[in-house]
Amino acid sequence: MSVTGSRRPASLPVPTPSRSGVALLCSGESGDSFDVCLRLSRDALTIQKLDVVCTDGSEPKANSRSPETTGGRRFRPQHQGRSGAQRARRHFKDLQGPSRRSDGETVRRGRRAEGVFNLRLRTHKWSVRPSTVNGINVEHCTHQEVVHLLRTAGDEVTITVRYLSEVPSFLKLPLGSPGLDQNRVSSPLFNSGFHLNGNNTAPPPSPSANEPKYEKRWLDAVCLPLQMARVSRQRAGSDKLRSNCFELFSPDASSCSVLQFCSAAESSDWLQAIAANIGELTQESIKMLNKSSSSDDQIVHMGWVCEAPENSAPCRSSAFRFLALRGPYFYIFRRPPVGATDWGKPETTYNLYEVLFKVHKLWLAEDCWLQARLFLGLHGSPEQPGGDPLCFSILVGHGQSHTFRVELASDLATWDKSFQRAVFLEVQRVGSKSYMCSSQGSVVSFTLDFGSGFSCSDVTSKAVLWRYKFSQLKGSSDDGKTRVKLLFKNADSNQIEMKELEFANLTAVLHCIHSFIAAKVASLEPGFLCGQSLATHISS
Repeated sequence: MSVTGSRRPASLPVPTPSRSGVALLCSGESGDSFDVCLRLSRDALTIQKLDVVCTDGSEPKANSRSPETTGGRRFRPQHQGRSGAQRARRHFKDLQGPSRRSDGETVRRGRRAEGVFNLRLRTHKWSVRPSTVNGINVEHCTHQEVVHLLRTAGDEVTITVRYLSEVPSFLKLPLGSPGLDQNRVSSPLFNSGFHLNGNNTAPPPSPSANEPKYEKRWLDAVCLPLQMARVSRQRAGSDKLRSNCFELFSPDASSCSVLQFCSAAESSDWLQAIAANIGELTQESIKMLNKSSSSDDQIVHMGWVCEAPENSAPCRSSAFRFLALRGPYFYIFRRPPVGATDWGKPETTYNLYEVLFKVHKLWLAEDCWLQARLFLGLHGSPEQPGGDPLCFSILVGHGQSHTFRVELASDLATWDKSFQRAVFLEVQRVGSKSYMCSSQGSVVSFTLDFGSGFSCSDVTSKAVLWRYKFSQLKGSSDDGKTRVKLLFKNADSNQIEMKELEFANLTAVLHCIHSFIAAKVASLEPGFLCGQSLATHISS
């Protein structure tokens, strides 16, 4: 087939970034963790749990074990000369010893006030609450009361328990069932040689044609949409970062999942893959909102960050914020805005041309090409060497500031480029900005004009006292409070002339001067916005 003269289509299909793998899902309430299967699609992350399903035969029996039902355990006299009550007491006594979780944290078992015990069957662990002992309800009894009841129970003890946390899949088999299909998957219950109803270690009988058959399958348990979702490596209630796990939050923070991986590299790969999908969905939302907005109210960028507490408030913990660069303002929200009403209720807003964006000092890489790859978005390291977070600050009027942390180096570069572009567009839109100030005891109006530069005029007569271009500004100094000295070069005499002004909000004025000069340079050099921002910060 000849392709000569064929035209390239207007748009090419973009492959959906998807992947799958296995991780540990950590429970924040009980501290338990269990294997899950992760399936990442373009729009959502699906978490699958291993469960037992009936694949063939008649309907499963109703007497099955599940987290909502109770199961019985009977201790009978054994040939070792130890009674069932003695074995039960010894079993619960063993539960008082320390155990070590998968994350290395040592916990105490069997000492909880509500009487919750962690049982261990080979490598499988689940949490249960004793419901009855020989028919006596012990759900509201303390640990000591349950132990006393076991000691005086006699030779045979029947304990009914209620499962509280994730139950192993093999415990969900109906009582008396033949077990899982050995041709499909092995059963941990029968492989362990331990049975809940007695110590019979003989293999189970072969299932008949009418008996149900069971097998393990990965079933969808949680589906987290990635639209406006956020990821964080930060530990809850702490500023420390996790090395091999992260937390994924739904947009409304109603559900979250802590995912732990075998290595930091694998955790980094998953973090970048999820963050990339979130970023693509965010860009699509920005395009849709911009189509229905005026040219003066366009969104340049928005996304989640973590706001670090200021030095003046060390007792404050970090909090997540949703930032947006839209139109003339820099928005700070507690949660993503959904409708027009939400956009009108931000936590804080600032004028873009009066805000200064500052990237915190980056590490000094041994290889200068590493920094270049970072700026180009080719380097995928989620954090700096040594564990220092990736942060930027927003400096506003009256010396105030906000410090934000991002998860990936590419996020830091994106925020820097987007901020420079948003300020450039806003300065071009407003054209000029005037501030009231005092000079030599007189009230004057100081004006920044994108086309003509600096000017100062009398408030009453509107007469222009002096005017200079942006290129004539040779230096400046200020006292950090209200006064600033601007040094201009006279075009005719080539002499330096000093103009001293006093402002009520000096910081906002200095930031505005910086924004107008940067926008002027960008207008003269088309590649300024593409070649500056983070690359300038790195080289300096």
